[in-house]
Amino acid sequence: MRSLYGKFLSFTTGIMMTSAVIAFLVVNTYYHQQLKGQNDAKNMNIALAMADYIETEEPADLESYFRTQAASGYKLFVVNENREAHMYGVPFRKENLRTVSVDRVLDGQLYHGMRDLKTETFMTGFFSDELANTVGVPFTYNGETYALFMRPDIKMLFTEVHFLLGGMVVVMAIVSLLSMLIVAKKLIEPITKLTAAAKRVGEERFTGTLDINRRDEIGQLAQSFQRMTEKLSENDRMRKEFINDVSHDFQSPLLNIKGYANLLMDSELPEQERRNYAKVIQSETERLSSLTKQLLLLTSLDQLESPLKPINFRLDEQLKEVIRKQRWLLEEKQMSLVMELDEVAITGDPSFLEKVWENLLSNALKYTESGGEIDIRLSGGFDDVEVAVRDNGAGIATEHLNRLFDRFYRVDHSRTHEVEGTGLGLSIVDQVVKLHGGRVEIASVEGEGTTFTVILPKL
Repeated sequence: MRSLYGKFLSFTTGIMMTSAVIAFLVVNTYYHQQLKGQNDAKNMNIALAMADYIETEEPADLESYFRTQAASGYKLFVVNENREAHMYGVPFRKENLRTVSVDRVLDGQLYHGMRDLKTETFMTGFFSDELANTVGVPFTYNGETYALFMRPDIKMLFTEVHFLLGGMVVVMAIVSLLSMLIVAKKLIEPITKLTAAAKRVGEERFTGTLDINRRDEIGQLAQSFQRMTEKLSENDRMRKEFINDVSHDFQSPLLNIKGYANLLMDSELPEQERRNYAKVIQSETERLSSLTKQLLLLTSLDQLESPLKPINFRLDEQLKEVIRKQRWLLEEKQMSLVMELDEVAITGDPSFLEKVWENLLSNALKYTESGGEIDIRLSGGFDDVEVAVRDNGAGIATEHLNRLFDRFYRVDHSRTHEVEGTGLGLSIVDQVVKLHGGRVEIASVEGEGTTFTVILPKL
């Protein structure tokens, strides 16, 4: 597989060559379409001036005059009426002048070879060193008719300035190419590092940082990749913890069920102990059932398509119904409940939102000592509603607040097992609220209590 640097080198070379070909074609087309006639007229005037000088001044040595003109930068081809030809200056690359063209000039006509030169795509007419690419004029010397064909000697007309400009263009092209290659190397270097880092991520190695300090798009890509790696590392850690927690949360009740089921097989077991063991099995079974339901609920919440079926319903009535279901536990723990519920209607999925209030109220009941107090308030604004569930229980330390919505995260594992928690309730609360376009805020003081505030849009 070719490297990106090799491809860049190939593309750069190809672009430069293509540009040169396109530039050649454009210039050649422009010459044939616009400049060819002007160039023919200009050289025709020079040739006519030469012929006029010869006929007017009648130089004693015509050969010397033609050699002098050739030395000044022209190629001359002279034919007398006896068809004797003489060349002055550097010979033409291609002597393709037709006899009929010579005859016409000798008969007094002008020859516009430059103007009438056939257009060729890959041959510039201006540099075409052909005898046919000339201008021809007749002149008379010593009573004899001659045909003079002339064109500039391009090589001789190139001066030091032209060579300097040409050299400058070549040097510029070389320096530009080398500079582009160096810049490409600098650009590709961080991409190489990103490729190596991506391979490490593919091998589930999320450690290490990218040594790419740039402020351009590649730098932004490196920063995004670094954040993605950190997030993947965190997700990998949470995944492993999740598997460990699920295994532990399933294993513990299963071991209890298995152990007490073995004890129940003793035919001589007293009836009271049999009942106690059965209650333990029933409690652990309910715990497994609750854990399974919550895992299934989280799975449905994780689907790409929203599982919500929103309708408009009275939120205050739903809260009253949830509180009514938990009334027995309030009385059992001799806890007081304060409610201030505005009559508010919202659009949402009542079945999922019910899980939110059940989990929040369940948490408040679990972590508040007997005789405590729970305060539930519902207030409706213009665009949103707020539901606040406050307790005066143990509270939560500040360092735990940021992780409360992580799955299976427990602030106090021993206390959680006492109340048979799964560590999934608040994760469900957070996901359901976010699916409804809302947010959850937490305020807690250790030893004084906790307040969960759910803010939901009305529509």
